[in-house]
Amino acid sequence: MSAPVRIGNCSGFYGDRLAAMREMLEGGDLDYLTGDYLAELTMLILGRDRLKDPNLGYAKTFLRQAEDCLGLALDKGVRIVTNAGGLNPAGLAAALRELARRLGVAATVAHVEGDDLIRRVDELGLAADPPPLTANAYLGAWGIVRCLDAGADIVVTGRVTDASVIVGPAAAHFGWARDDFDELAGAVVAGHVIECGTQATGGNYAFFTEIDDLDRPGFPIAEIAADGSSTITKHPGTGGAVTVGTVTAQLLYEVTGGRYAGPDVTARLDTARLTQDGPDRVRISGVRGEAPPPTLKVCLNTLAGFRNEAVFVLTGLDIEAKAALTRRQVEANLSARPAELDWTLARTDHPDADTEETASALLRCTARDRDPNVVGRAFSSVAVEFALASYPGFSLTAPPGAGQPYGVYTAAYVDAGLVPHTAVLPDGTAVAIDAVTPTRPLEPLPEPELPHPLPPGPARRVRLGTLAGARSGDKGGDANIGVWVRTDDQWRWLVHTLTADAVKELLPETRPLTVTRYVLPHLRAVNFVVEGILGRGVASGARFDPQAKGLGEWLRSRHLDIPETLLEATE
Repeated sequence: MSAPVRIGNCSGFYGDRLAAMREMLEGGDLDYLTGDYLAELTMLILGRDRLKDPNLGYAKTFLRQAEDCLGLALDKGVRIVTNAGGLNPAGLAAALRELARRLGVAATVAHVEGDDLIRRVDELGLAADPPPLTANAYLGAWGIVRCLDAGADIVVTGRVTDASVIVGPAAAHFGWARDDFDELAGAVVAGHVIECGTQATGGNYAFFTEIDDLDRPGFPIAEIAADGSSTITKHPGTGGAVTVGTVTAQLLYEVTGGRYAGPDVTARLDTARLTQDGPDRVRISGVRGEAPPPTLKVCLNTLAGFRNEAVFVLTGLDIEAKAALTRRQVEANLSARPAELDWTLARTDHPDADTEETASALLRCTARDRDPNVVGRAFSSVAVEFALASYPGFSLTAPPGAGQPYGVYTAAYVDAGLVPHTAVLPDGTAVAIDAVTPTRPLEPLPEPELPHPLPPGPARRVRLGTLAGARSGDKGGDANIGVWVRTDDQWRWLVHTLTADAVKELLPETRPLTVTRYVLPHLRAVNFVVEGILGRGVASGARFDPQAKGLGEWLRSRHLDIPETLLEATE
């Protein structure tokens, strides 16, 4: 088949726009429609659902979308692939069959399983104290391919890599072999771009003011060709935009260096080239692939204890003294000290402010402990009972309540051959999917040759974001910040200026941490991995911005000396 396969995506997370499935099916032609519903935090949420009811553990919103759109998808000949099965793909597949029967439509449903390792944590050396609630390996695309080859209209998976729901349809459509690594890598890159939904069409985009219509951005489409190259686009008439910038931003999201490893292939992000190929069309070409590593990543979520927080509003004068008094009073009067007690003072106050809100700072106290009673009433009552006995103007943003459970995410790695990968076909036949061979241990790329720096000249101290875009995100306790510019001269300045040490100076919170820089010349980008800035992950709530989504924007807001010649070109 020489014509590209058109794969649309209608979900980037559990909670994304419910109407997106219908919008994508009605908006234009598609061959496949995919949906990504899983994230590290989502697996914890689904794990808690399964504790309450063993028949749950999947993304219930997908079932609601299917009830609305299953008949439409079948009428249009669009096949659906989704990881909404979460911790219970067999359960979601059964629910879809029952839904099809109730709707009176003939839909064939298959699913992929084997990723759930929770019953094997001791055997695989994944045990911890407390024991994990979920343990799921990231599977690849070949189980999806087998289900599609068997004629499935809908394929439901558990934890596969986010891009796999796109790679599977492309590999099935073109009949790629397991060692067609360049083609697979191209599909992985296209999948990485569209799996987060509207982040590819202008959502969360650094230069969002340049996009005319962002009120309701359309969801993205990848037109993948037989050689693995692709064009990213969206349905006509939908909001947002597809530009080299929006695609670059998404390519940099939650990655590390030039090698982007997965269970089927390691994609070389440093080889990807982007070209604007018309309005709302960006071509991705040149992507090279290598054999995948011999291990699979495993997502472990543990219910680590209970957390609570109180946020005190400090207004006007003597902010530091008010914060110190509050901290002394709370800590001196706790009947039991929590295992963790974190204080953060956010100086949101302005001098001589013309509103009370802008004259106020926020003092946040977060308590964590394995005992819910320690962070429950014992903590909350102390935070409240000083309302008439503390600093002038005492108030809380809200009364603290009972302690809530929180989780901790950790990543582990196991030999791919030890993880079952099973395609359960529409007729119920279970087919084992072999691990990919050959494999190649993952190694970082050597530092590429850098362009010559700009000649010295006059500079002006302005915000980094005057020239540079950024996108940041979380990976467990770590965060990444991808930074890019749009011209060759800007690149010559950026790559010699924005070093790991420079990031530490600009972002003081990162100074005690390990910051590693990776250079991606074809994207005119540098990517930074900041280790440990998110503590034990998003579910533990260790930081004001627990998923590091704003970290890149903070960096863009910082001032540094930028050559006048670059600034003049933007004015």
